[in-house]
Amino acid sequence: MQPSGFQGEISPGCINVKRNPQSISEFLLKERVIIVPLSHHDQVNLLKDILSNQHTDCCGSVSEYQQLERLIKSLMVNTNVDGNIKTILQDVYQYSQNGVNASDLEQHIETNRNQLSQWVDDIGQFS
Repeated sequence: MQPSGFQGEISPGCINVKRNPQSISEFLLKERVIIVPLSHHDQVNLLKDILSNQHTDCCGSVSEYQQLERLIKSLMVNTNVDGNIKTILQDVYQYSQNGVNASDLEQHIETNRNQLSQWVDDIGQFS
């Protein structure tokens, strides 16, 4: 079921939308969707998952890069995040910005494939 004024696709775990903000709010309330803020540990795990998936699958999307940027911005201002991770996050942020602007996402990932693996390992050490 989609709310009125809603254009997009809804599937389990994913809402891909072009939306009127009011109609999304109504949809979330009606469908009793609960949005829970992620702890910094959950954010780090999500970051590692996205990077691992890109490394393994050698594909990604602009929305994944945008998600990486949002996660990194949130983690960078969090005082509970290890300083060593923040150093890595700066590199991953640059990677994600380049990904958003890349004309060939698969080539962008392939070019950075070894680095993706290293970032996941390094972040895992400090989280």
